[in-house]
Amino acid sequence: MNTKTRLLLTVILFFLLHFAYCFAQSAEVQLDSLDGHTEGLLINMSENIPAERPVVSENNNLSSAIRTFNTGSFSLQSLLRGILGLTVLLIIGALISKDRKQINWWLIGKGLAIQILIAISVLKLVWVQNVVNFISQKFVLLLSFTQNGARFLFGSIIENTESFGFIFAFQVLPTVIFFSALTSLLFYYGILQKVVYAFAWFMKYTLRLSGAESLSAAGNIFLGQTESPLLVKPYLSKMTRSELLCVMTGGMATIAGGVLAAYIGFLGGNDPEMQVFFAKHLITASVMAAPGAIVASKLLLPETEKFSEEMHIEQNKIGSNALEAIANGTTDGLKLAVNVAAMLLVFISLIALMNYILMNAVGELAGINEAIKTLTKGQYQGLSLQFILGYILAPLTWLMGVNGTDIVLVGQLLGEKSILNEFVAYVSMSQIIQSGGFVDPKSIIIATYILCGFANFASIGIQIGGIGSLAPNRKSDLSRLGIYALIGGNMASMFTAIIVGVLI
Repeated sequence: MNTKTRLLLTVILFFLLHFAYCFAQSAEVQLDSLDGHTEGLLINMSENIPAERPVVSENNNLSSAIRTFNTGSFSLQSLLRGILGLTVLLIIGALISKDRKQINWWLIGKGLAIQILIAISVLKLVWVQNVVNFISQKFVLLLSFTQNGARFLFGSIIENTESFGFIFAFQVLPTVIFFSALTSLLFYYGILQKVVYAFAWFMKYTLRLSGAESLSAAGNIFLGQTESPLLVKPYLSKMTRSELLCVMTGGMATIAGGVLAAYIGFLGGNDPEMQVFFAKHLITASVMAAPGAIVASKLLLPETEKFSEEMHIEQNKIGSNALEAIANGTTDGLKLAVNVAAMLLVFISLIALMNYILMNAVGELAGINEAIKTLTKGQYQGLSLQFILGYILAPLTWLMGVNGTDIVLVGQLLGEKSILNEFVAYVSMSQIIQSGGFVDPKSIIIATYILCGFANFASIGIQIGGIGSLAPNRKSDLSRLGIYALIGGNMASMFTAIIVGVLI
């Protein structure tokens, strides 16, 4: 079976899922119309929210809903849906794999088992929860130190919490710069390398990986998709194609420390309790994504060549002393902050332009805006990019455990992350949270995991440029594997979201 046939079968499978979802939705409407006096009669995929689970609304904000959310809840329905979700993703991965016959299903099973053990430990074991909460609290404490520098530069303007733009510009972006400098300092003293080596050693001997891809996968938990390959720079030019895809997929599936701090800042707002809450889940998502990325990459491109087990971290000089390391990190952080702000400005403006055209030139002329508004009960005002993405990807988000009432919203966020970038998606998510758009707090948690990664089309170019500069002879391989890395990065986030969805 050639690649085109496998891609065609994958598309057919996806649309069959979508039609099944639409059929179930229509069945719900018909059943409800048969008995208008019976409340809550749902026999489709959109399950009711348990009575003990709080609802997020404008009158019941996220903070209070999360405080009373029972994260210990577990049901057979969630388990079966999770098994179905993992099965569907593995089938899709196998269908588009470059060499299905060589897939090491033992490695795939062990990788998923590691993800499950991490999730169970963080969400179910009290002592592990205490450790993660402690780390999250210290992380948030570091965030608070950024406010001192920001307050010195911007004065009382940073206290304006009425506008999301003010929060992002004067509270979130300074955090990116501060954490970039802090990461450089930790790298200079070799602290970060030791932590990375410990994670890499564990993955190498449990999953039987090469030393280089183990180091890169572990490095991606803490570093960005162009910084982590620096740890394995000497190996890049002679890596196998499977190893190279593993490096790329790991970069797509995880997030860097500075960006992680930014997400905590604008998802948690000014509420320390919510900052700790999101810090815990974002840190867990990034750690779980490392083995998830290995699973996805080895599914899409199994290893068939001999590889080196040597594991040595390249000692890159980032400064002649600690002060220079801090200065270099600050400069890098400033570039990242300006880049993030510029991307958001452009992408959000382009989305507004596209939505204007869709709603006024297409939706108005075709007369479908009112129908969409009625269909979504006012959730969408007419034809828009968010509406299109939400409904196309709704079946996938249902497989990940999202409540039926929120699957379109989370589908919209997943589409924004993949087509645009994760910053745009998290901005949209925070706005939906503030407006009370989510009905179930569980949907917010799962969305946090789904969006935690750099898997978008722009990242393909970033990796070709960044990794290609370290190994110019691999640029052609990088460009050929780019779309597979994008798919693998999103699959890793979905594996993580499905597993967490079962447990909460």
